[in-house]
Amino acid sequence: MRLRLVPAETHIDFFKARRVTFGASVVLMILSIVCWAVMGLNFGIDFRGGTTIRTQSESAVTVGDYREAIAPLQLGDVSISEVFDPSFDANHHVAMIRIQAQEGQESVSGETVDTVLAALQEIDPTIRFTSVESVGPKVSGELIQTAFIAVGLAMAAILFYIWLRFEWQFSVGAVAALFHDVILTIGIFSALQIRFDLATIAALLTIIGYSINDTVVIFDRLRENLRKFKTMPLMEVMNLSVNETLSRTIMTSGTTLLALIALLVLGGDVIRGFVFAITWGIVVGTYSSVYVAKNIVLWLGVKRDWTKPSNTEGNQFANIDA
Repeated sequence: MRLRLVPAETHIDFFKARRVTFGASVVLMILSIVCWAVMGLNFGIDFRGGTTIRTQSESAVTVGDYREAIAPLQLGDVSISEVFDPSFDANHHVAMIRIQAQEGQESVSGETVDTVLAALQEIDPTIRFTSVESVGPKVSGELIQTAFIAVGLAMAAILFYIWLRFEWQFSVGAVAALFHDVILTIGIFSALQIRFDLATIAALLTIIGYSINDTVVIFDRLRENLRKFKTMPLMEVMNLSVNETLSRTIMTSGTTLLALIALLVLGGDVIRGFVFAITWGIVVGTYSSVYVAKNIVLWLGVKRDWTKPSNTEGNQFANIDA
């Protein structure tokens, strides 16, 4: 006997409340944009500017101790990470400390750097700073612009790809779903004031790739079923296609979420924002594949006069038992 997360055949009507689900998505997108405009984003050092300090010591680096030593200085956003290199000697321990620019300053002042060094030397007298580099707000502003251009270009490339592989209605639905996922992710980061940095941009690009993968699988099955059931109403064909790929969707999203939740709980503060963004993105991405992308395709309609027969009876990755 095999454990199944869903029955072998399901007959769920995913479009029964299509107006409610699509309306809820539109409302959440509007709220996210308003929250973004009013509250803004809690930009990290990458986008706000600040100072990067490279440390070296004879004792092993303990990120928690470093953080506790610097916390009383109230310097705002501080990122600490250990640097590993096979060429380092046994007593050669290196860490990177990134401190956000202070109010009214383009970078961290020399006095503040000395204060940080003194605080760290209280827990490790052998520690010293080997380099101190600052990033000004102008460079940070360019990073913000470049990051959002990267997300926009990724979505444009996906629009073109889906248009070539399917039809323009499919590409509009897919990109609308991706836009929905990105806006809702930015919205929750703004509402909760979670640190938004380059790692978050990487998470957004990951979300785009993951979401479009699930959407394309369902689109592929939909295209095959449209050729197979030429007289069946479009809504029924869509329901059939989503039900046939439901097992694959739950298995893929569920196993990915298990790993992400473990990282979210045990991964620590350094990667928490990145993991949270991907976790949230997978949830809304799975939702949008059905309730946003398919609703738009249903609204736009698709050409039903395909005469080319289907070479397969279904996507080979869509029938995974869950």
